[in-house]
Amino acid sequence: MTWVLGISVAVLIGIGAPIFVALLFAASLALLLFPGPPLIALQQTIFGGLDAYALLSVPFFIFAGELMAISGIAGRLINLVRALFGRVPGSLGMAALGGSTLIGTICGSSAAAVAAVGRNMYPQLIDGGYGQRRAAGIITSSGAIDIVIPPSIAMILYGASAEQSIAKLFIAGIIPGIVMALLMAGYISISAFIARIPREANFRARVAWQAFKQAFWALTMPAFVMVGIYAGFFSPTEAGGFACAYAAFLGLVVYRTVTFRTLLGAAVSSAMMTARIMVVVAAAGVVSWVLTVEGVPQALIAATADAGLSPLGFLLTVNLLLLAIGCVLDPTSAILVLAPLLVPIAISLGIDPIHFGVIMTVNLAIGMFTPPFGLNIFVAQSVLGVPTSDIYRGVLPYMAVQIIALALITLIPALSLWLIHGMS
Repeated sequence: MTWVLGISVAVLIGIGAPIFVALLFAASLALLLFPGPPLIALQQTIFGGLDAYALLSVPFFIFAGELMAISGIAGRLINLVRALFGRVPGSLGMAALGGSTLIGTICGSSAAAVAAVGRNMYPQLIDGGYGQRRAAGIITSSGAIDIVIPPSIAMILYGASAEQSIAKLFIAGIIPGIVMALLMAGYISISAFIARIPREANFRARVAWQAFKQAFWALTMPAFVMVGIYAGFFSPTEAGGFACAYAAFLGLVVYRTVTFRTLLGAAVSSAMMTARIMVVVAAAGVVSWVLTVEGVPQALIAATADAGLSPLGFLLTVNLLLLAIGCVLDPTSAILVLAPLLVPIAISLGIDPIHFGVIMTVNLAIGMFTPPFGLNIFVAQSVLGVPTSDIYRGVLPYMAVQIIALALITLIPALSLWLIHGMS
């Protein structure tokens, strides 16, 4: 049954079938061809897989991200970063990176960050002398940080599928997300200095203060969300609802850039995106259930023990596996299918499941802009109108930088766990 399941999924994905179709067809075929649970269990498992309180936060954070995109918050955050960096080499590129990182603290969607930052920053990067390839590389790769730094939709799905605390996962993603951003900022600055890209105007306190005032209310949104979660005022799901209400308030009342008509449009767009994610969640839940019934996780644990893999050897193997899978599957599908299989093995080897969740998320974040099929590449191509070949070449240096970040996060568990232990 396991072989039929795996081969069916691979073939269907290879011929271009949607992920949820491949997963549901493979699970149905396995149940039809082999004796075992009745086929009616398929329907029960589909709906049962969606019966998780943590998943309620997904549509909330998606809607908050949509509201952020239509309310002009992205542009205000980017202007603040530009004003703060002044004449630092590569300051315009770092503004794109910083804007993307700040957007990630609001919506947790990598594709949304690439679209928002791309529309705002790409023409300015071209005018600033970065060139088409370099500018596209910065924008496409910067969005990856958004699924690591909290609130992260990928971590919500990992927490739901691996039965781990989403609040702890959010805390664990803070330092790794900052590490990724700092390494990228360092590379952007050094490469801009070497390429002699013209610098922007000197830092001016008055301009920075004005940019801060314009972005202040946008900055308070992630602060309220994260403090509310960690202080115990509300759960991650309730925090998502608060983020929606607060984003709507900013757009309608504070910035007055959103009308009730555009608010309705954002709600419809968010509902469509939520449906696309949830149908994959349901289909992946069926596959995970079939594999569990077949005893695949237990067999993998036994095989790992027989192979004598050390925890570090297992993590390095998982990194190679996920880097390859990440450039073919989106993080949602990869996490929902692989987490139930890999987490029990990690726990059996003494690896902290929270640390392992961060490692999985960082791997799949890199996959988001890894050629040939990284999702961010196609989002950037659509938004920027740049040839895919130029984006491929533009992201290669940032892949190397983020793999260095992945190595640090893998080898130093304290980067993920220190804040959790400090708060406990």
